[in-house]
Amino acid sequence: MTEPQRRLPIGAEPVQGGVNFRVWAPDHQKVEAVIHNEGEEDPYEFACELAKEGNGYFSGLCPKAAAGSLYRYRIDDREAFPDPASRYQPDGPHGPSRVVDPKFEWTDQEWRGIVREGQVIYEMHIGTYTKQGTWSAAAEQLPALVELGITAVEVMPVADFPGRFGWGYDGVNHFAPCRLYGEPDDFRRFVDRAHALGLGVLLDVVYNHFGPEGNYLERFSSYYYGPKSNEWGRAINFDSENCQPVREFFASNAVYWIEEFHLDGLRFDATHAIKDESPVHILGTITEKVRQAAGGRAVLLVAENESQETACLRPKEEGGFGMDAVWNDDFHHCAHVALTGYHDAYYSEYYGSPQELVSTAKWGYLYQGQRFFWQGKRRGTPTVGISPSCFINYTQNHDQIGNSAWGIRLHKLTNPASLRAITTLLMLAPQTPMIFQGQEFSSSSPFLYFSDLNPETSRQVHTGRIVFLKQFTNIDSPEVISTIDKPYELDTFVQSRLDLSQRERHFKVYSLYRDLIRLRREDPVFSTGYLCRIEGAVLGQFGFLLRYFLDDQQRLILINLGREMHLAPMPEPLLAPPLGCSWEPLWSSEKVEYGGSGTPAHLETERFWRVQGNAAVVFQPVPEGDES
Repeated sequence: MTEPQRRLPIGAEPVQGGVNFRVWAPDHQKVEAVIHNEGEEDPYEFACELAKEGNGYFSGLCPKAAAGSLYRYRIDDREAFPDPASRYQPDGPHGPSRVVDPKFEWTDQEWRGIVREGQVIYEMHIGTYTKQGTWSAAAEQLPALVELGITAVEVMPVADFPGRFGWGYDGVNHFAPCRLYGEPDDFRRFVDRAHALGLGVLLDVVYNHFGPEGNYLERFSSYYYGPKSNEWGRAINFDSENCQPVREFFASNAVYWIEEFHLDGLRFDATHAIKDESPVHILGTITEKVRQAAGGRAVLLVAENESQETACLRPKEEGGFGMDAVWNDDFHHCAHVALTGYHDAYYSEYYGSPQELVSTAKWGYLYQGQRFFWQGKRRGTPTVGISPSCFINYTQNHDQIGNSAWGIRLHKLTNPASLRAITTLLMLAPQTPMIFQGQEFSSSSPFLYFSDLNPETSRQVHTGRIVFLKQFTNIDSPEVISTIDKPYELDTFVQSRLDLSQRERHFKVYSLYRDLIRLRREDPVFSTGYLCRIEGAVLGQFGFLLRYFLDDQQRLILINLGREMHLAPMPEPLLAPPLGCSWEPLWSSEKVEYGGSGTPAHLETERFWRVQGNAAVVFQPVPEGDES
C-alpha cells in the first residue's frame, strides 16, 4: 500500500481508508492509538498499534477510526494520553482527543490576505469580548468593528488550556482551538465571516513555554525541554539534542493555522524568551514556512519582543526572523506616564515628556541601545531605515491592563481631555495603531488576570502574581495586596466581560475613535504617514507639535497635555505655514460631539499662537484668502 498523503507531520488526519495517526515518542518502544466511545449506550474501545519508523516517530493507518472518533495514545502498554498534536479536546486537555476533518465550505476564495501598511488592529479575547464568550457571538459583532474602521482583529491565544477560563497564554494543546469558545469549525466560520466583511484575522501564538497543567508532551518525549531556562522555567528545546522534531512541531503548528484556518498572520508572544542559538533561529524557519503555506495570500507576522531587538524585522539572510512588525512598549510607557504621572518600576525609565512623544513618532523605539537602569542593562537596537509602519503602537493592551493590580483601564486613570489628545497621537502617528477590546467606548469593565487551574497551581499562580506586582512600590503592602482579585475565582473572569451596549451609551468616545480612524484612512497625508517625513518640536512643558511632509502636502498637529499656552514670540519654524498659505483647523479632539468643550475658530491670532490646553488640533494648509 502507498503511504497516506498527510498534510502535517503529526496528529490524526482522516485519509482514504480511515485515519492516519503519527506521533513523536522517541523515549518509548510501543505506541497504540486507542479509539473509544465513552457513550453509555454503546461504549467500546479498540487499539491500533502504530509502526515504529526508527526516527522516534510512530505512525499507522486505522481503518476503524473516522472523523469524530475519540482517541488517546497508549504508551508501552501502560498509560494512555491525549495526542500532543490533537486538533480538538472536547473535554479539555485531560480528556480524549477527537479526530477532526479539516474540510470546510470556505467562501473567501477571492481574499488575498493583508499587508502591514494601512492596518488598524483590534486586540480581542474571545472569552470576554461578548457575554457568551464564543466564536459565534464574536462573529456577530464583526460588522460593528468594520463600522468603527478596524481592518484586522488580533485574537488572544486559543490553544486549549484547563479550567473554565483563562487568558490563553498557558495553552497546552497547540493545535486544538479551545473548546470553551466552540468547535474548530466555529473558528473557521469566524474567519470566513471576517474575510467576507474585509477584516483580516491574526492569532496570538505562544512558542516560549508550555502551560503548567495538562501538558502531556513530556510523557512522549523528554526532549521537548532543553537545558536552558527562561522566565517560565525550563525553555523549549530548539537547539539541543533531538531538537529537530521539536522545531518541526512548532513550525507545523504555525503552518496549520494559516492553511487550515485561513488566518492572515500570527503574533508571536515574548520572542525574547525563545532560546535558540541554531544557525537559523526557529522563528526564521517559521516565518519562511508560513509564507510558503500562504501561497499567494499576504500574511502579517508580528513579534512581541521586550528587549526591542530589530532582528525580528531583519531578513533571515541577515540573521533576522523576517517578520513584518513589532509591538512598541516604549510608546505605551511614555504615553502612560504622560497621562497618569505614574513613575514607578519600569515606568521610572520614562518622563512622559513632549520630547519622548515626538521621538516615538519619528523613531519608533525610544530605547535603541541606551542603558535601561530598571533592568541594569542596555535595551533596544537602532531603528534607522525601518518603516514606521513596522512599529505597532497602543495605549492599552491585555498585558498592560491585566498585569496591573486591578485591571483598571486608562480612562479611569487620567482626565478625558488629555486622553483624547493622546488618542489623536495614537491614531494619526505614522506607526500602526492597535486598540484593545472596549477601549473604543471606554468600557467600564476591567480586564483582570484570570486563570482557572487546579487548586495547588492556582495558589502558586496567585502568589507569583503578587510577587510580580510588588515591583510597583505602592502595591507592596498587606492592605493593598488583600484587595487584588484572585485569578482562579469565577468573578474575576466575569468582571472582565465587556458590556457591548456601552457602545451606544458611551457614544461620544466611540465617535472619537471612529472619526480618527476615518481621518487616518481618508486623509491623503495621514493615510500614507509611513511615507512622510516627520518633524517635531517641543513647545513647552506639556506641549509639542508634529509636522508631516509628503510631496507638496503637509499637515500640522498641535498636542498639549497641560494648561493653555500663548506662544509669543514664536521662534519655531515648524509653526510657519507653507509659502502663500495659512493654517486651517482640520480636526480637534475638543469637539463637543466627543465630549470636549469646543475649539476657538482662530488659534493663530495677531498677538500669539493659542495652543489649547488638554487638546490635540490638526491643521491643513490652505491658500491665503481661501480659509473656511
